[in-house]
Order: sequence, then structure tokens, then C-alpha cells
Amino acid sequence: MMKVGLTGGIGSGKSEVSRRLAEHGAIVIDADKVAREVVEPGTEGLKEIVEAFGEDVLRPDGSLDRERLGAIVFADAGQLAVLNGIVHPKVGARVQELQDAAPRDAIVVYDVPLLAENGLAPMYDLVVVVDASDETRLERLTRMRGMSEPDARARIAAQATREDRLKVADVVIANEGPLEDLDARVAELWEDLRARAA
Repeated sequence: MMKVGLTGGIGSGKSEVSRRLAEHGAIVIDADKVAREVVEPGTEGLKEIVEAFGEDVLRPDGSLDRERLGAIVFADAGQLAVLNGIVHPKVGARVQELQDAAPRDAIVVYDVPLLAENGLAPMYDLVVVVDASDETRLERLTRMRGMSEPDARARIAAQATREDRLKVADVVIANEGPLEDLDARVAELWEDLRARAA
């Protein structure tokens, strides 16, 4: 089994690379999806979040109001640390279950937004960083995701710097242009991964 850590700052296009790798045959374990799963209504994760942050972080239907919680934690490093302390161990346990279910000869891609921030690079055989300038990412977040500029800047600032991410990279996928440009880069990456795994 080859373990590939895939990361990139918010708005870098990491999810697009992840999706394309899955189309090529990679088994993708998406840390964000797992993080959502472990805080669904009825889970221990959601119960602990409500205990830490109050009922105000719930929507009327009892699900987590991510925007409200995000506004709290992305403006306060201490609160972000509390949230991470609740969610990360649960994500780790679920990721282990998914990894254990993968075939032994699989190329498993771990889509991990905070790989550099959490010092996770040593866990993987190879780290791939999807890279775009802060200006490009800011423009994507405001235009494509509808974020306000201050919110987009706060989210970028809450993550590792571009330089820190590049320091942990074994492979860099530059993604400044349109999505179509990614297809060829991801196809090359997939061939590289298959060669390394063989």
C-alpha cells in the first residue's frame, strides 16, 4: 500500500486534484468528509462541540452550523485548538478504519487540508502539495465560493504559509490557471505514483 498525503491551502484546487486522482483509481480518504461525518447529529463529536461552544453552534434541525462555528474558531486560535482537540482524534480513528479496509496494493491518497500545520508529513510515503499564490486563492474564494474578502483572508491566515507547505512537499502541483490545465498534471502525477508503487 502506498500512502500519499495530498494538501494545499484553501482555494488551491486540492479537492479538484483529489477528485481526478480518484477517477484514475486512487482510493481517496478525504479528511474534511471524515471530519463532517464525526460531527453529524447523534455523534459523540457533536455532543462534545456543543459542550465546548454552546447550543448556538447548532442549526434548528440539530446539525452543526459550520459557518457560525467557523466564525468563532477562525478568529481565535485558542478556540480553534479546542475544536481541533475534539475533532482530530475522532478523524484519526475513522481514517484508520478506512485505511484498514483498502486493498493491500492500493494507492491511498489522504486529502488533508492541515497536513503541514499538524506536522503529518512523516506519516506518508509521499507528500503532494497543490500550490497557488495567496492572491489566486483569495480571488477564487471570493468569486467562486462567495466568501467576503475579510473572511477569505482570515481562513488563509489560519492555515500554514505557502512556504511552510512547500517545505513538506515531495511533489508540487502548480495550479494558477484554469481547471483544464490540471488534467495533464494529475495524469502525470498518477503515472509517477504507479511507478513508485511498483
